[in-house]
Amino acid sequence: MTPIRSRVEQLSLCELVAEGENERTEFKRLVHSPCKIAKPITAFANSSGGIILIGVDDDKRIVGIHSEKETLEIVHDAVRFHIEPEPEIDIYVEEFKRRLVLMVLVPESPDKPHYHIEHTTDPRTNRSITEKRYAREGSRNRALCDDRISLMQSGKKPLKLSFGTAEKMLFGYLQQHARITAEEYGKLAGVPLAEARETLVGLVRSGAIVLVSERKQSFYALPAPDMP
Repeated sequence: MTPIRSRVEQLSLCELVAEGENERTEFKRLVHSPCKIAKPITAFANSSGGIILIGVDDDKRIVGIHSEKETLEIVHDAVRFHIEPEPEIDIYVEEFKRRLVLMVLVPESPDKPHYHIEHTTDPRTNRSITEKRYAREGSRNRALCDDRISLMQSGKKPLKLSFGTAEKMLFGYLQQHARITAEEYGKLAGVPLAEARETLVGLVRSGAIVLVSERKQSFYALPAPDMP
């Protein structure tokens, strides 16, 4: 049983709503667009999973959905046409005072990263953007940085580590400066960015360093003293 399914079985609809929106729960009063509902589904699949309650307002009022069939079709279209690869989801219908709420359960995906397919235009370059990646941070869906994507992709491969001159330079640098970006490490070690990021991601998986995201910037650092 997934943690998300277990959470739903332990808490009633009213208890889930009372907790409010958080890193595991999102409210939607209604859904009109498969593309828009695909965004939180992608974010939950790329994170630790979550529950989308359709028919619940942001102020925690259970307003219900107008059409179960139409809402189900929108969610299914979101998964089929606006997320790649398709994540696994479960859908339940709950009733509260004769109002129906659609519960979309999105477990953490073993196939992440998932891509949110949306046709937009970058205002800076006027180029078409068709793929975006999101993850859940608090009660918001944030765009994933390249470092997080690399970490997700790396998790599908066996962990291979080496400890040579470049790695020693990295730890020496971190002891002096506390943090480093993949670009900075590439320059320090004299290797291409892709190779630098691969080394850093491997060290994150081993627990030797941690990946930290602050707003739109990501960097690598030594674990805090109280971290396991």
